[in-house]
Amino acid sequence: MTDEPDATAPTRTRPRWRRLTDSPWFHLAAAVVVTGLVLSLIAKPYLVPSASMEQTLGPGDRVLVFRPAYLGGGPATGDVIVFDADQSWGPHSDRDDGPLIGLLRWIGEWSGFGPSGEHTLIKRVIAGPGQTAECCTADGRITVDGVPLDEPYVTNDLVFEPGAVDCASSPASLRCFAAVTVPADSYLVLGDNRANSSDSAYLCRTAEEAEGCWRWAHRDGIVGRAVAIVWPVTRWGGL
Repeated sequence: MTDEPDATAPTRTRPRWRRLTDSPWFHLAAAVVVTGLVLSLIAKPYLVPSASMEQTLGPGDRVLVFRPAYLGGGPATGDVIVFDADQSWGPHSDRDDGPLIGLLRWIGEWSGFGPSGEHTLIKRVIAGPGQTAECCTADGRITVDGVPLDEPYVTNDLVFEPGAVDCASSPASLRCFAAVTVPADSYLVLGDNRANSSDSAYLCRTAEEAEGCWRWAHRDGIVGRAVAIVWPVTRWGGL
């Protein structure tokens, strides 16, 4: 004997929350929220805007920035960081591109696959709070607290020839700068492409070093540490 369905039995209705969570729109919204949390709290792509970090990074490279890198402390000498620059690096633009361009710019900055913020920069940390940096040793190297740095990543450095164009010559090498102690919660940052980098020392590289010429990356403006190149695929690799 075969059981026949009871036509008079009430039809079971799926709970509203189940119908909601099964919706493709819910899945899309959840994906956006999760992606936003990852980009905001853990890792964010960043578009390298200039040649100041060549050969380590080139214009158009996308790097992955690890945001929690400095929760337990600050950057160390040699770290490549992304940071929001203050007004000392140049005036911030007040232009209004309109709502559509503004939205597209925000999406690009948020995703890392569009223009970076005009005052979000990427540089290499040379010295941290309380440390004293100076250039140069007899062979043209920067010292931090009296210890010469080994910087194999530097390319296109400023001219320095011992006995000819150095810190004692007239004019002195533009690579040279007097001892400077990094302020609290600040970092001295330079580009790897030293002769083509608007960095912490850029305004100080003159025949007469101006007072107050140093620009700093501040602790509260650091987005995170750049840990890998993620695009283009031909340049995949860690930093």
